[in-house]
Order: sequence, then structure tokens, then C-alpha cells
Amino acid sequence: MTALHPIEASPLHARRERVFLIFAGLFLGSLTMLNILGISRFIVLFSYTPGAAGWQWNWGQWAGPGGLNFALAVGVLPYPITFLCTDIISEFYGRRRANWVVFVGFLLNCWVVFILWLGGILPQVPAMDPDTRLPAVSALHDDVPPAAGEPHTPLTKHEKLREMDSSGFFFYRIQALTFGAVMASMLAYLAAQLCDVYLFHFWKKLTRGRHLWLRNNGSTLISQMVDTTAVILITHFYAHALPEPAAGQSLTVHLLTFIMTGYAFKALVALLDTPLFYLAVYGLKPYLEFDPLAEHQTLPS
Repeated sequence: MTALHPIEASPLHARRERVFLIFAGLFLGSLTMLNILGISRFIVLFSYTPGAAGWQWNWGQWAGPGGLNFALAVGVLPYPITFLCTDIISEFYGRRRANWVVFVGFLLNCWVVFILWLGGILPQVPAMDPDTRLPAVSALHDDVPPAAGEPHTPLTKHEKLREMDSSGFFFYRIQALTFGAVMASMLAYLAAQLCDVYLFHFWKKLTRGRHLWLRNNGSTLISQMVDTTAVILITHFYAHALPEPAAGQSLTVHLLTFIMTGYAFKALVALLDTPLFYLAVYGLKPYLEFDPLAEHQTLPS
């Protein structure tokens, strides 16, 4: 058998730390992806638009005047898995370790923002368009008229991409979107994840370690409502990064639609991951040689 590293007290201890590393890594990777992808794209699930024959349902299309849009930021897609990871870590390793993973996630995203900021100020900094705060790319548009007497030769797709890449357009676009969403997501993230860890252990203590489904879903559903409400409101009022309301739609309805759409998606994933939580708990018991359900405790640190 391969010799253990000095910090690994035994093969059992090594297995337990590897499992922790897997779930902590999945949590941190999903969280970082959330903030980099963020609001780079909004996915329109469906919309309702009023018409002469009543409300019309449209799949994958923005609503017309007076309609309702049900859309998600692409960064939301990996986020629900983070709650499953913290629930599994909480179940086996305890509240203290789960909270540490949450705080490390916050620091990791501060590091990502710092690198994006540093990359933007180092030379050579391109000339910026004052309206978009992105590298000026007006010369790339085919509709720019040529100088007098010169033939109009539209740029090819590859020429446009080369010009945009040489100006750093893609980097500054990512930077702008990340900066616009990170404050909202990080404040909402801390509130929701700490709420999730607290409620998970509250339900676990209240039920004396029974009813896995209750602490898994009860903690996640409440904390995701906190997260979704906070991130939508901060994104709109602080970052000004949400799409504009449809013509004739009030701001209140617009914000509530985004909140309820995001929450419905997260809640659905939370309910669907309950079997995964049961599978992880019962599957890891023999591998970790520990039964948190019977003993109502956590792995020793």
C-alpha cells in the first residue's frame, strides 16, 4: 500500500478528507462559474403576451408590449448544486466546516474580481467608448461609410473577431458583466448560504437527526428565496444590469417576475436533488465508516 502523507492519520482519515475535497471543490467551482457567467446572457424560458384572442404563450421569445417574461440569468444554472454540496458537508462534517467553505467561496470570488480589475488596468489599455465603457469597435461595423473615393469592403467574420480580440473587447465585456453582478451575487450568496447552513442544523437538531428530506428541502427552499430576492433587487437598483421592463409593464411586476422565475427554477432543482442527497448520505456511510443519522453527530475534525 502507498505510504500515507504525514497529515493523513490513517486510510480512513484520508478517505474522509478526499470526500470533503470533492464536495468543497464542486461548491467552489460552481460558485466561481456563477459569477463569471453571471448576467452574460438571459435565457428566456417562455413568455405570455396579451392579444386579441387572449394571452398567447411563447416558448423562448421575449414578450411583446404588456407581456410577462420568464427568464433566467445563465449564471443561475450551476447555483442550485451549491446548496446540495453544503447540505452534504453539513451532514457529515458539521456546521463549522460548512461555514468555512462558504467564507472561502466569498474570498475566492473576491480574488476573481481582483484579477479582472488588475487585468483591465495593466498596459496596453485600449481606447474606451464613453457610452459602453468597452473598447471602441465602431470601425468594425459594415455600415460605416468608406472615405470619399474608396470602395466599401465589408470585413469578414474572422477579421471582425481578430479586431475585437486585439482590442481586448471580450475581456472587458466579461469584466463589465462580472463587476455588474458580483456585488449583488456576493451579498445574496453570503446571506443565503449562511442561512442554509443555520437552518439545516436547526432542523437536524429539532428532528434529532431524522427526516433527511425536511432539513434538505426546508433549509434550501427558504435560503433560496432570500438569495433570489436579494440578487434581483441588488442587480437592478445597484448594478442596473437587468433587462428593461417590456412596454407597458410596471417595474414592480417586472422585478417580481424575475424573482419568481429564478426562485421557481431553484426550488424545482432543490426538490429534484432530494434523491441525490439521500443517495449521497446512505452511499457515503459505509465508505466513510460513519452514520450521521444513527449517531446524530459529525465527523471529528
